[in-house]
Amino acid sequence: MEIKQHALAGVVEFLPRIFGDARGIFFESFSARLYEQAGVHHDWVQDNQSSSARGVLRGLHFQRPPYAQAKLVRVAQGRALDIIVDLRRDSATYGQHVTVELDAERCNVLYVPIGFAHGFMALEDNTLFLYKCSEYYQPSAEGGLRWNDPALGLNWGVDSPNVSDKDQVLPLLAEFESPF
Repeated sequence: MEIKQHALAGVVEFLPRIFGDARGIFFESFSARLYEQAGVHHDWVQDNQSSSARGVLRGLHFQRPPYAQAKLVRVAQGRALDIIVDLRRDSATYGQHVTVELDAERCNVLYVPIGFAHGFMALEDNTLFLYKCSEYYQPSAEGGLRWNDPALGLNWGVDSPNVSDKDQVLPLLAEFESPF
């Protein structure tokens, strides 16, 4: 498995070795030993899955402490533009982001550390998105940032994505006090 460290401290992308033949493909999507060697160690407690049509944007979301979640995210079908934003107050990269295209062909996995907001845009119909979480979902701990905040400078690649009403009214970075 290839391990790629991104520009923001703690953000890691895993690119598995894919074995294919006439029957299809096989790859190892998770190995605690390899992930720990890359500095990613959590007791993963919950798996989530979503299916989205092309143009659906979900995010930017996080959970506040003590329910803060690290995530391993990947696409099992289709493609997604994944963006994470550093919300760690003492980080030299606070407010900066990383953009990664996740796709079912490369089978890449992105590690989203605690202290980051996370969102993605489905680039194909029926994009199947998988999340492995380090903490159980807690509705009262939900938080997020507005997907189109000009201060963040995010390029989702479309002008009018399909965004939930809830995500349309999340705060801007300038009016946000980070819990991290």
